[in-house]
Amino acid sequence: MSHTREDKLQALGRIIDTLDILRVQCPWDRKQTNESLRANTIEETYELSQALLEGSADEIRKELGDVLLHILFYSKIADEKGQFDIADVADALNAKLIFRHPHVFGSTEVTDAKDVVENWEQLKLKEKGGNKTVLSGVPRALPAIIKASRIQEKAANVGFDWEERHQVWDKVEEEIREVKSAAKENDSAHLEEEFGDLLFSVINAARLYGVNPDNALERTNAKFISRFNHVEKRAKESGRDMREMTLAEMDSLWNEAKEL
Repeated sequence: MSHTREDKLQALGRIIDTLDILRVQCPWDRKQTNESLRANTIEETYELSQALLEGSADEIRKELGDVLLHILFYSKIADEKGQFDIADVADALNAKLIFRHPHVFGSTEVTDAKDVVENWEQLKLKEKGGNKTVLSGVPRALPAIIKASRIQEKAANVGFDWEERHQVWDKVEEEIREVKSAAKENDSAHLEEEFGDLLFSVINAARLYGVNPDNALERTNAKFISRFNHVEKRAKESGRDMREMTLAEMDSLWNEAKEL
């Protein structure tokens, strides 16, 4: 069901009012700080990410609400300190969106989404207090796969990219050879470095072919868990301990799981 603009504003007003009450009357809410909420915010963000992957509208709605609560909570804490409030957050976001979309709110012309992204990155460099270098806007705390993707995207947006996407496979194959070579040495630091280079090149290949590598790996994780759980379940049903089974026996159950 779609609500009117007034309905949406009233709903946001209600949750702001509720949080104001909780901040005064609830012992737990009253003692929260930016530092105490941070770990919970990270957890809620990951839960939203999981809901988005699973695609359940009810779960997405629920997790969006949890993330929204944290946004409002941080804004409330800042308001109490006289720093800013949720209106300042919204106004700053609105101004940023208008500034970064001159093809909508100005006279800039674009032909496709790629042009929009490239303009976005250039405008970020021009903003007062914005990123001073192309890669400085990539958060250091991002998970490694997501960070690699963002680094590669930002570099590509200023033209540092393959001329043809198929060229990336030569790089992937080169990195595989280097990993195999390093594996023959007794140098764990070098091997780790080469594995890093290989993973970076594979992530780059995924980007060039329009695949989100983090989503792809998470789907593979879920697939592996499902199939492994089937092998474990079937082993228990036959009264077997997986540690006592041969690899061939487990492979047979694995292939069975693949057919489900």
